[in-house]
Amino acid sequence: MSSSQATASAEAPTTETARPRWYTSFGTQILIALVLGLVLGGVALSIGSGPNDEPNWLHATLQTIGQSYVKILRAAVVPLIFTAIVSSIVGLQQVTNAARLAGQTLLWFAITALIAVTIGIGLGVALQPGATASHAELTPSEPYRVGSWVDFLTGIIPANFLGLTVSGSADLETGSLDVAPGFNILQVIVVSAVVGIAALKLGQKSAPFIAFTQSALGIIQTILWWIIRIAPIGTLGLIGFAVVEYGWSTMSSLTWFVAVLYIGLAAVLFVVYPVLIKAHGLSVKQYFSGVWPAVQLGFVSRSSIGTLPLTQRVTERNLGVPSGYASFAVPLGATTKMDGCAAIYPAVAAIFVAQFFGIELTLIQYLLIAFVSVVGSAATAGTTGATVMLTLTLTTLGLPLEGVGLLIAVDPIIDMGRTAVNVAGQALVPTIVAKREGILDHELYNAPRKGLAFDNTDASAVSLAAEPSVTSDSQPSVEEQQANVVAEPTAAR
Repeated sequence: MSSSQATASAEAPTTETARPRWYTSFGTQILIALVLGLVLGGVALSIGSGPNDEPNWLHATLQTIGQSYVKILRAAVVPLIFTAIVSSIVGLQQVTNAARLAGQTLLWFAITALIAVTIGIGLGVALQPGATASHAELTPSEPYRVGSWVDFLTGIIPANFLGLTVSGSADLETGSLDVAPGFNILQVIVVSAVVGIAALKLGQKSAPFIAFTQSALGIIQTILWWIIRIAPIGTLGLIGFAVVEYGWSTMSSLTWFVAVLYIGLAAVLFVVYPVLIKAHGLSVKQYFSGVWPAVQLGFVSRSSIGTLPLTQRVTERNLGVPSGYASFAVPLGATTKMDGCAAIYPAVAAIFVAQFFGIELTLIQYLLIAFVSVVGSAATAGTTGATVMLTLTLTTLGLPLEGVGLLIAVDPIIDMGRTAVNVAGQALVPTIVAKREGILDHELYNAPRKGLAFDNTDASAVSLAAEPSVTSDSQPSVEEQQANVVAEPTAAR
């Protein structure tokens, strides 16, 4: 090799590492988007409303950006859930004691939810988040959707394939028609499970369908990853719109509520989960280094479903949970296991609403909060969302539903932390169950992560981290890049 070639090859890595951090760091991009969103929201707020109280151009732009990103993310939900559930049901045939594993998974879902809601209740009672809220700045309003205990019964039977729905309104004066498609996640899960079981029972005849479904899942995961990569743009729009829509005064009056909620989320993520991991004889450091890519992505994307492919990948490849079991437990957890949205948040928020309206809660009502948090996720799985869980809690306690409108202004901010805890729990439970059942791959769990951060997802970072045994023509898959998985000898199974 000539000296010029040697010089060029030596300078190549320097060129890669010379990129500014904002270019390669996904987390930094999100932080920049948050700051820009706050700034642009403040600018739009200062501009004021247009003619006839219409949103000004910047307000409308931020709203369009935020809503468009949410629509794109929602568009991938139905095909992702269908292909993931079908593939996971089929994959269970490779796992022994599948029924026992399913029962243990549901049990630990309930145990961790009970712990989380207990922390939420304790913080709400001790720190009084509703006592400092300004009655002048906060306006109660009815929720757009109210959760109920019959949601599970009425939503479990699909009206059509995959529970797809269409709602709309017509303006007789202008002749315009506004149509909005929708779906019921619970019905999607039911149909997907039935299809998966049927494919499993059919045996070899269903092999082409199974292969197609698994291939489609890989394609959808890749597309979803592209969507997630533009999360900074969506975050900018959502945060900016929240600022201009609700104003600084409204958001600042909820500062203590946000602080109390994040104290609870941090307690679950950094105290409860490590204690459970340590109690099962596992390394806390290895758990966090393994799950952190999914936690970070959940924080910025605000979607457990959107983070599902990465959560499942790190659960398998970083935490050592068998693929057949992880492909069942993680998708189930992404729709029903939500310690942030369905345990801590409704507990703190319900106590906030009671304190805001001057209502004293009884011991029975506190017990009802715990009950709703443990079993309510299943009841509202068809209408997922922290707001629906809160309305279910409020109706069960007999508290004013108008209290939901008090918290809308800060929902984008708290939703980040809620989702991060959700994702961490969705990976935690399969890890604990796999350990208890003796199927956890300890060698893979304890494998060195080499300090790679989630933001180094480009091909060069992955290839530089690969083991020498990996040849140059063995390119890492998209999923491996997403999870920042280091090529270990045990991963070649």
